[in-house]
Amino acid sequence: MIKNNVRAVKASETDLKERVVAIKRVAKVVKGGRRFSFSAIVVVGDGNGTVGYGLGKANEVTDAIAKGIDDAKKNLVKVPLYHTTVPHAIEGKYSGGFVLVKPAAAGTGVLAGGAMRAVLESAGIKDVLAKSKGSSNPHNVVKATFDALSKMRDPLVVAQQRGISLSKVFNG
Repeated sequence: MIKNNVRAVKASETDLKERVVAIKRVAKVVKGGRRFSFSAIVVVGDGNGTVGYGLGKANEVTDAIAKGIDDAKKNLVKVPLYHTTVPHAIEGKYSGGFVLVKPAAAGTGVLAGGAMRAVLESAGIKDVLAKSKGSSNPHNVVKATFDALSKMRDPLVVAQQRGISLSKVFNG
């Protein structure tokens, strides 16, 4: 399955590291009162360009996280990396969440907030400038970040399509 130059990936179970982005307690109002359950957003990644996110819902926190991890492993995508950063600047959007992701010089670190930081670090991006605009809802921010990462184009593919060398792609 190919979507915007990003392929869905099957990664082995052992090399994926999971990070819980957010856990919320939600309530369903029933005749006898409120029934509480938990919702967890989880990001998994191998730190080498493969990343995925999932949502788990259950009556217990640990079960919700486990379901989120299983869901995230089913939604893995491969993100193109250029050294320790992203190849180019890109914007992502999902619902009310807007994100801006820009490449940064080596040694800059991950300058991103909350949910974006978890996604970018799980993908293995070490130097990046990122800004979240609009909604601060973790669901929307994670999905907007994935939208931006899925729009990324691999520099080698761009160079081959244009018929030029890799250095000319970056130096114009």
